[in-house]
Amino acid sequence: MNERGDALRARLCRQLAAWPPVGLPVGAQRRAAVALPVTEAGFGADVPGLPVHARWSDAPALLLTRRSESLRSHAGQWALPGGRIDGGETPEQAALRELEEEVGLALDASAVLGRLDDYATRSGYLITPVVVWAGPARELYPNAAEVASVHRIPASELLRADAPMLDHEHEAEHPVLRMPVGDSWIAAPTAAFLYQFRERVLLGRDTRVAHFEQPAFAWR
Repeated sequence: MNERGDALRARLCRQLAAWPPVGLPVGAQRRAAVALPVTEAGFGADVPGLPVHARWSDAPALLLTRRSESLRSHAGQWALPGGRIDGGETPEQAALRELEEEVGLALDASAVLGRLDDYATRSGYLITPVVVWAGPARELYPNAAEVASVHRIPASELLRADAPMLDHEHEAEHPVLRMPVGDSWIAAPTAAFLYQFRERVLLGRDTRVAHFEQPAFAWR
Protein backbone atom coordinates (compact mmCIF):
# COMPACT_ATOMS: atom_id res chain seq x y z
CA MET A 1 0.00 0.00 0.00
CA ASN A 2 2.41 2.64 -1.27
CA GLU A 3 -0.03 5.18 -2.69
CA ARG A 4 0.42 8.74 -1.55
CA GLY A 5 -1.30 12.08 -1.86
CA ASP A 6 -3.76 12.59 -4.70
CA ALA A 7 -3.62 8.99 -5.93
CA LEU A 8 -4.51 7.58 -2.52
CA ARG A 9 -7.25 10.13 -1.98
CA ALA A 10 -8.79 9.39 -5.40
CA ARG A 11 -8.85 5.65 -4.73
CA LEU A 12 -10.54 6.15 -1.38
CA CYS A 13 -13.21 8.29 -3.04
CA ARG A 14 -13.84 5.66 -5.71
CA GLN A 15 -14.22 2.90 -3.17
CA LEU A 16 -16.61 4.90 -1.01
CA ALA A 17 -18.70 5.90 -4.03
CA ALA A 18 -19.02 2.30 -5.24
CA TRP A 19 -21.77 1.44 -2.74
CA PRO A 20 -24.24 3.81 -1.10
CA PRO A 21 -24.00 3.85 2.70
CA VAL A 22 -26.94 2.50 4.65
CA GLY A 23 -28.66 5.09 6.83
CA LEU A 24 -30.81 3.92 9.75
CA PRO A 25 -34.17 5.46 10.61
CA VAL A 26 -33.98 8.02 13.41
CA GLY A 27 -36.12 7.13 16.39
CA ALA A 28 -35.51 8.10 19.99
CA GLN A 29 -31.74 7.89 19.61
CA ARG A 30 -29.47 10.87 19.93
CA ARG A 31 -27.69 11.67 16.66
CA ALA A 32 -23.90 11.61 16.59
CA ALA A 33 -21.10 11.57 14.04
CA VAL A 34 -17.51 10.38 14.08
CA ALA A 35 -14.62 11.20 11.77
CA LEU A 36 -12.37 8.54 10.28
CA PRO A 37 -9.34 10.71 9.43
CA VAL A 38 -7.13 9.10 6.79
CA THR A 39 -3.59 10.43 6.74
CA GLU A 40 -0.67 9.77 4.42
CA ALA A 41 1.78 10.78 7.14
CA GLY A 42 1.67 11.95 10.71
CA PHE A 43 2.66 11.47 14.33
CA GLY A 44 0.84 9.49 16.98
CA ALA A 45 1.58 8.22 20.45
CA ASP A 46 3.05 4.74 20.79
CA VAL A 47 0.74 1.72 20.75
CA PRO A 48 1.99 -1.40 22.59
CA GLY A 49 2.70 -4.09 20.04
CA LEU A 50 3.14 -1.72 17.10
CA PRO A 51 6.66 -1.01 15.83
CA VAL A 52 8.16 2.34 16.77
CA HIS A 53 8.38 3.43 13.11
CA ALA A 54 4.56 3.32 12.95
CA ARG A 55 4.54 6.54 14.99
CA TRP A 56 5.77 8.48 11.97
CA SER A 57 5.88 7.49 8.32
CA ASP A 58 4.22 8.24 5.00
CA ALA A 59 2.10 5.07 4.96
CA PRO A 60 -1.71 5.44 4.94
CA ALA A 61 -3.11 5.43 8.46
CA LEU A 62 -6.14 6.30 10.54
CA LEU A 63 -6.03 8.67 13.49
CA LEU A 64 -7.60 7.28 16.65
CA THR A 65 -7.64 8.56 20.20
CA ARG A 66 -7.66 7.17 23.71
CA ARG A 67 -10.31 8.94 25.72
CA SER A 68 -9.33 10.83 28.85
CA GLU A 69 -9.60 8.89 32.12
CA SER A 70 -11.46 11.85 33.60
CA LEU A 71 -14.49 11.50 31.32
CA ARG A 72 -17.75 10.31 32.84
CA SER A 73 -18.47 7.76 30.11
CA HIS A 74 -16.20 5.38 28.18
CA ALA A 75 -13.11 6.73 29.97
CA GLY A 76 -9.81 5.42 28.62
CA GLN A 77 -11.39 3.64 25.67
CA TRP A 78 -10.32 3.74 22.04
CA ALA A 79 -12.38 6.18 20.00
CA LEU A 80 -12.65 8.10 16.77
CA PRO A 81 -13.04 11.89 17.06
CA GLY A 82 -16.75 12.57 17.29
CA GLY A 83 -19.77 13.53 19.31
CA ARG A 84 -23.35 14.73 19.17
CA ILE A 85 -24.72 16.43 16.08
CA ASP A 86 -25.86 19.94 17.02
CA GLY A 87 -29.10 21.38 15.73
CA GLY A 88 -28.84 22.35 12.08
CA GLU A 89 -25.61 20.40 11.51
CA THR A 90 -25.07 17.65 8.99
CA PRO A 91 -23.09 14.57 10.06
CA GLU A 92 -20.19 15.86 7.94
CA GLN A 93 -20.19 19.24 9.68
CA ALA A 94 -20.37 17.63 13.11
CA ALA A 95 -17.52 15.22 12.33
CA LEU A 96 -15.25 18.03 11.13
CA ARG A 97 -16.12 20.19 14.15
CA GLU A 98 -15.40 17.37 16.60
CA LEU A 99 -12.15 16.55 14.81
CA GLU A 100 -10.95 20.11 15.36
CA GLU A 101 -12.20 20.27 18.94
CA GLU A 102 -10.65 16.96 20.00
CA VAL A 103 -7.30 16.83 18.17
CA GLY A 104 -6.84 20.34 16.79
CA LEU A 105 -7.05 19.28 13.14
CA ALA A 106 -9.02 21.90 11.17
CA LEU A 107 -10.33 20.69 7.80
CA ASP A 108 -12.92 22.16 5.47
CA ALA A 109 -15.79 20.46 3.63
CA SER A 110 -13.53 19.52 0.72
CA ALA A 111 -11.80 17.00 3.00
CA VAL A 112 -14.92 14.82 3.22
CA LEU A 113 -14.54 11.63 1.17
CA GLY A 114 -17.82 9.91 2.01
CA ARG A 115 -19.79 8.05 4.65
CA LEU A 116 -19.90 4.52 5.98
CA ASP A 117 -23.05 2.83 7.33
CA ASP A 118 -24.92 4.20 10.33
CA TYR A 119 -24.59 2.26 13.58
CA ALA A 120 -27.07 2.28 16.49
CA THR A 121 -25.39 1.84 19.87
CA ARG A 122 -26.76 0.16 22.97
CA SER A 123 -26.27 3.45 24.82
CA GLY A 124 -28.87 5.22 22.69
CA TYR A 125 -26.88 6.91 19.92
CA LEU A 126 -27.28 6.68 16.18
CA ILE A 127 -23.79 7.29 14.80
CA THR A 128 -22.90 8.32 11.25
CA PRO A 129 -19.23 7.68 10.36
CA VAL A 130 -17.64 10.19 7.98
CA VAL A 131 -14.36 9.40 6.18
CA VAL A 132 -12.16 12.49 5.79
CA TRP A 133 -8.83 13.16 4.14
CA ALA A 134 -6.42 14.46 6.78
CA GLY A 135 -3.35 14.92 4.55
CA PRO A 136 -0.01 14.84 6.36
CA ALA A 137 -1.53 15.70 9.78
CA ARG A 138 1.91 16.54 11.13
CA GLU A 139 0.68 18.85 13.89
CA LEU A 140 -2.05 17.70 16.23
CA TYR A 141 -3.17 19.38 19.44
CA PRO A 142 -5.21 16.99 21.60
CA ASN A 143 -7.81 18.52 23.90
CA ALA A 144 -6.64 17.27 27.30
CA ALA A 145 -10.16 17.43 28.73
CA GLU A 146 -11.31 14.75 26.28
CA VAL A 147 -8.27 13.06 24.75
CA ALA A 148 -5.45 11.29 26.58
CA SER A 149 -3.46 10.54 23.42
CA VAL A 150 -3.66 10.40 19.63
CA HIS A 151 -2.57 7.27 17.82
CA ARG A 152 -1.65 6.80 14.20
CA ILE A 153 -2.81 3.30 13.21
CA PRO A 154 -1.36 2.04 9.89
CA ALA A 155 -4.04 0.83 7.50
CA SER A 156 -2.10 -2.42 7.24
CA GLU A 157 -2.95 -3.12 10.89
CA LEU A 158 -6.61 -3.48 9.91
CA LEU A 159 -5.66 -6.26 7.47
CA ARG A 160 -4.25 -8.60 10.11
CA ALA A 161 -5.12 -12.28 9.74
CA ASP A 162 -6.69 -12.32 13.20
CA ALA A 163 -9.13 -9.51 12.35
CA PRO A 164 -11.96 -9.25 13.03
CA MET A 165 -12.40 -10.92 16.42
CA LEU A 166 -15.95 -12.30 16.75
CA ASP A 167 -17.35 -13.67 20.01
CA HIS A 168 -20.85 -14.44 21.23
CA GLU A 169 -21.76 -12.82 24.54
CA HIS A 170 -24.88 -12.32 26.68
CA GLU A 171 -26.94 -14.68 24.45
CA ALA A 172 -27.11 -12.06 21.69
CA GLU A 173 -28.25 -13.08 18.22
CA HIS A 174 -25.17 -11.61 16.56
CA PRO A 175 -21.49 -11.77 17.59
CA VAL A 176 -19.60 -9.01 19.38
CA LEU A 177 -17.11 -7.36 17.01
CA ARG A 178 -13.58 -6.38 18.01
CA MET A 179 -10.60 -5.29 15.92
CA PRO A 180 -7.06 -6.10 17.11
CA VAL A 181 -4.55 -3.24 17.25
CA GLY A 182 -1.04 -3.92 18.47
CA ASP A 183 -1.32 -5.97 21.67
CA SER A 184 -4.78 -4.59 22.38
CA TRP A 185 -8.18 -4.56 20.72
CA ILE A 186 -10.92 -2.08 19.92
CA ALA A 187 -14.59 -2.88 20.46
CA ALA A 188 -17.70 -1.89 18.51
CA PRO A 189 -18.99 0.66 17.71
CA THR A 190 -15.50 1.98 16.83
CA ALA A 191 -14.46 -1.49 15.69
CA ALA A 192 -17.49 -1.65 13.39
CA PHE A 193 -16.35 1.49 11.57
CA LEU A 194 -12.77 0.24 11.32
CA TYR A 195 -13.92 -3.13 10.01
CA GLN A 196 -16.17 -1.61 7.37
CA PHE A 197 -13.40 0.80 6.36
CA ARG A 198 -11.15 -2.23 5.89
CA GLU A 199 -13.77 -4.17 3.93
CA ARG A 200 -15.19 -1.41 1.76
CA VAL A 201 -12.27 0.98 1.28
CA LEU A 202 -9.21 -1.24 1.52
CA LEU A 203 -10.56 -4.52 0.09
CA GLY A 204 -13.50 -3.39 -2.05
CA ARG A 205 -16.06 -5.62 -0.34
CA ASP A 206 -19.65 -4.60 0.30
CA THR A 207 -19.74 -5.64 3.95
CA ARG A 208 -22.40 -4.38 6.36
CA VAL A 209 -21.75 -3.98 10.07
CA ALA A 210 -24.86 -2.54 11.77
CA HIS A 211 -25.88 -5.97 13.09
CA PHE A 212 -22.70 -6.61 15.08
CA GLU A 213 -23.03 -6.43 18.86
CA GLN A 214 -21.05 -4.39 21.37
CA PRO A 215 -19.47 -5.84 24.51
CA ALA A 216 -21.49 -5.29 27.66
CA PHE A 217 -19.19 -2.58 29.02
CA ALA A 218 -20.02 -0.41 26.00
CA TRP A 219 -23.76 -0.54 26.58
CA ARG A 220 -23.67 2.36 29.06
